[in-house]
Amino acid sequence: MNRLYNIILINGKILLAIIARLSFLLSTESKLKKFAKGQQGLIKQIQAEMSCHKNNPTPVIWLHAASLGEYGVARPIIKQLKQRSTCRIVLTFFSPTGYEALHIHHPEIDHIFYLPLDTPKNARTFIDTIHPQKTIFIISEYWINYLNELRMRNIPTFLISAVISRNAPFFKWYGGLFRSSLETFTHFLVLNRQSGENLQSLGYRNFSVTGDPLFDNAIAVASTPYQNPIVEKFACGKDVFIAGSVSDRKDLQLICHLANRYRDVRFIIVPHEISEEVLNDIKFNLDGYALCYSECDADTDFSDTQTLIIDYLGALAFLYRYGKWAYVGGGFTPYLHSIIEATVYGLPVAFGPMIQRKVTPNELMELGIGQVVRSEKELEKWFEALRNEPQQLKQIKNTALDYSRSNSGATSNIIQILA
Repeated sequence: MNRLYNIILINGKILLAIIARLSFLLSTESKLKKFAKGQQGLIKQIQAEMSCHKNNPTPVIWLHAASLGEYGVARPIIKQLKQRSTCRIVLTFFSPTGYEALHIHHPEIDHIFYLPLDTPKNARTFIDTIHPQKTIFIISEYWINYLNELRMRNIPTFLISAVISRNAPFFKWYGGLFRSSLETFTHFLVLNRQSGENLQSLGYRNFSVTGDPLFDNAIAVASTPYQNPIVEKFACGKDVFIAGSVSDRKDLQLICHLANRYRDVRFIIVPHEISEEVLNDIKFNLDGYALCYSECDADTDFSDTQTLIIDYLGALAFLYRYGKWAYVGGGFTPYLHSIIEATVYGLPVAFGPMIQRKVTPNELMELGIGQVVRSEKELEKWFEALRNEPQQLKQIKNTALDYSRSNSGATSNIIQILA
């Protein structure tokens, strides 16, 4: 099984090299193009950057997040690690979404790289190059060769904000390779008791139920002063519906249907990925006039504009403060995006039905804050029930804020274990 895994990865590396050479055939904004080009010469780039610190005794802590959403877990942990002791932070991303949003400038992170593909050679070379004292993987990252290399070197390795469900590969007939990868981890920091019980059934007792650092991160963002003159001018005096991390065609169908049905409501749509194709697709499906953020300035007249499309990354968690209702994308795939970012502002939030990998959606539904929607009709029904109900919206806001506060503090619990 391990041999098959390595063959797939090595062939994938060859394929990416071909894609990078033929990248002129792909659109400039293509995620695949960005990923393929990001992998080219990556090991040499990392070696060159890290060589400047060859004799630096400061311990390195390596954190890996799949994308920008997972970085929301890493961010408060990085901040407290830096406050607690002198260390250098190496952060890796698998997806261009995270890397492109952060790699140019981030004062708390010393080095940001793409994660080289998980081949045996890459894993050895990368770890030889960065020399991590500790390694932290976020949520559900199980890169077999990296984990094997860390285990052979006895480097403490932690899995944070993990949800171990019965639907995970560990419990499947083909899951032996993934089950063996669990042996690497020094400690599992899981989101709920059920995850701990599932780990126990696999023979692991080295876990703690620590809660979700996403609450700490989202609360910190919500309390950070933020002004966006263009968004404020667009939203001024209007009821605004925020559609965040719109990821696929189903998300788009639901949101555009709602916007077309309620022309007196203003919408802010934040795509999960920015490309000319995605932006044009959104505009094509909207009946009302829509503008991209990049098309606006301080003099833009929004009187006839129903929808503002945010065509840059990294702003969504701040923009929810301008909303009255929210929809979070990704729920028609296994990768629902962060609904916590909307919850900390007290917004009622709707999302698609694939919530098995998350703990928060079910808790929000039990509290009357969140709602699963499977169709345009269900989203419209949910919105209509809340639209002109100020008392209900006020109650939801109070409940959401209390819920967010009660779930804060996970970062401090995690830092105690990491220490």
